[in-house]
Amino acid sequence: MNQAQPALSRHEPLRIADDTWVIQATLGEGKAPLVVHLNSMVITGAEPIVVDTGAPIHRDQYLDDLFGIVDPQDVRWVFISHDDSDHHGNLHEVMDACPNATLVANWFLCERLKAERLDVAPTRWRWIGDGDTLDVGDRTLHAIRPPLYDSPTTRGLFDPTTGVYWASDCYATPVLAGAPTVADIDPEFWIEGFTMFQTWNSPWVSMLDHDAFAESARTIEQLGVTTIAGAHTPTIPSTHLDQAFTMLRAMPTTPAPPMPDQAALDQMLATLQ
Repeated sequence: MNQAQPALSRHEPLRIADDTWVIQATLGEGKAPLVVHLNSMVITGAEPIVVDTGAPIHRDQYLDDLFGIVDPQDVRWVFISHDDSDHHGNLHEVMDACPNATLVANWFLCERLKAERLDVAPTRWRWIGDGDTLDVGDRTLHAIRPPLYDSPTTRGLFDPTTGVYWASDCYATPVLAGAPTVADIDPEFWIEGFTMFQTWNSPWVSMLDHDAFAESARTIEQLGVTTIAGAHTPTIPSTHLDQAFTMLRAMPTTPAPPMPDQAALDQMLATLQ
């Protein structure tokens, strides 16, 4: 007999700056010792822009949250940071509901999505690469790739008007339960979780020259960031930015914690019997 699965945890959208909301979601609460955020974002300026579209598992909740913040008729842009399904999982539903929206992607992202499914007409595409900008009426957004990533299509998104940087998968950490900001989790746990996520999600970081990587990381640090939001982290407020930057620069020489192995899987399976 299949065991009943607990309902997905509900986390209200979080306003992190003027016109800027993180749509919070988590996976694993009630089922796993560690929980991962699966967040997205929306900027409700003159030309509202949806930033990533969440995971399919949260579809109903995500759409309710999104369209509780912005009218679908008003959405002008849908930015997808990269081609993992937890970032584009509700893309078609959003594009169908938002007839005036344009998909903001890059050539490689569209090519990779076409191999899976991309039912958005090319006439509704806008390609921007790393370093390009997007005029959204009352502000100009900058597509800037984060220092660490797991997909070659990745770009982050920086809003100079508010100082918010959408870091996609970078600066991420697992949590014990969904939390609005990293100030709401144990400081030591944040350090350990941050190290775990960066080194597991981007294992190639151990092959990088420490000084060269630090210089690359400063590309983000020198933007004037006030807040980091991301798919897999509680929001990082200004009070914690220096620590996040310092921890990230250290990743090339920080040992990766061991991943769970078969013995851990056996132990997990034993608890289900």
